[in-house]
Amino acid sequence: MKGNELRMLSNAVFIHHSDSSGYKFHDDHPFDPIRQLLTIDLLKEANALSDDDIVSPDYIVDEELLSLVHRDDYIQAVKQLNSEDDPRRKSVIAEQYGIMTEDTPHFEGLHEAASAIVTGSVAAAESVMSGQSLHAFHLAGGHHHAFPDKASGFCVYNDAAIAIRHIRKHYNARVLYVDTDVHHGDGVQWIFYDDPDVCTYSIHETGKYLFPGTGFAYEKGVDKGFGTSFNVPLEPYTEDESWLESFNVTIRKVIDSFKPDVIISQHGCDAHAYDPLSHIHCSMNIYKEIPAILHELAHTYTDGKWIALGGGGYDIWRVVPRAWSLVWLEMMDHPLASSIKGSEPVPLPARWLEQWQPKSPNELPHNWLDADDDIVTIPRRDIISEQNRNIQSIVIQDL
Repeated sequence: MKGNELRMLSNAVFIHHSDSSGYKFHDDHPFDPIRQLLTIDLLKEANALSDDDIVSPDYIVDEELLSLVHRDDYIQAVKQLNSEDDPRRKSVIAEQYGIMTEDTPHFEGLHEAASAIVTGSVAAAESVMSGQSLHAFHLAGGHHHAFPDKASGFCVYNDAAIAIRHIRKHYNARVLYVDTDVHHGDGVQWIFYDDPDVCTYSIHETGKYLFPGTGFAYEKGVDKGFGTSFNVPLEPYTEDESWLESFNVTIRKVIDSFKPDVIISQHGCDAHAYDPLSHIHCSMNIYKEIPAILHELAHTYTDGKWIALGGGGYDIWRVVPRAWSLVWLEMMDHPLASSIKGSEPVPLPARWLEQWQPKSPNELPHNWLDADDDIVTIPRRDIISEQNRNIQSIVIQDL
């Protein structure tokens, strides 16, 4: 570890490397690493995190680590883009490997920044699997769309899949990967689609209407991995009650059937009604409940072993800092987590609001959770809920 030794805070470790903030495509791109700073600052102002609590892993660009998932020609291509002077040659390489799309354009320092994110996620996995901590949170991780030979959906290196491969290689543990991003966790699913010791679970907006167009209930795995891939595609405009019902009913059946040794969860927070890149219509209530459910399941099934990663989330001011902070508050059993679950609104730290409101394009929320009237109710609620119940039945019918 760099600069500080690994410390356990209520059995949890917070991992962050400043180099991961260099993962920035351009100023107008929705994937903005300022999300990380906003979240860390919110936790500090809430007296739930200090500089001494943040573990910065030793960072080296480890191609052997990347090669646990990615093809060598792909890794070399990502590296070469930094040094290639011929613009035509650079364009050919970038296009071949998916690094010249509107979603995932190349930028200088891409290889190093993406590698720093991988380093953090593997450090989180190693911390838990080695017994140094019971839980670990790496908010910069969760780049679940990247493929072995191609970038996709803002993701260049699939840190979640690399962390899983690291666990399989060094600890031979059965891994349950839980993805609550509004976009299907396609990269992780396909990488482990034939692996009977890695179970992938993704709850997301149906691919009928949203990128990446996959994640249907019939995608169950192949060969020895058949029956270890689970997808819960929800209807557009799904609200809190139906989302949480779908999650609770299916994830509990899946984990009880698979019986993992460790949980890795991806906490994309783009299913919120404010998010500009999806159509799910939830509030902060689901982001209060998701980490609480996973925390409970970890202590019930995996002796507490739980690794949490970040992910998507494009309302970077009003949603992401609150949602990611709730993961850490739950993970470390902070008293504030219990207060937020109570019946009375709990205000956000005044200093955080004062610091960031002048920079935010929207009025920042003043409480940790949304008020009932903050989000408009959807008139087709009953129909949407029934369609989601049909999906639940399909997902768990063989469990």
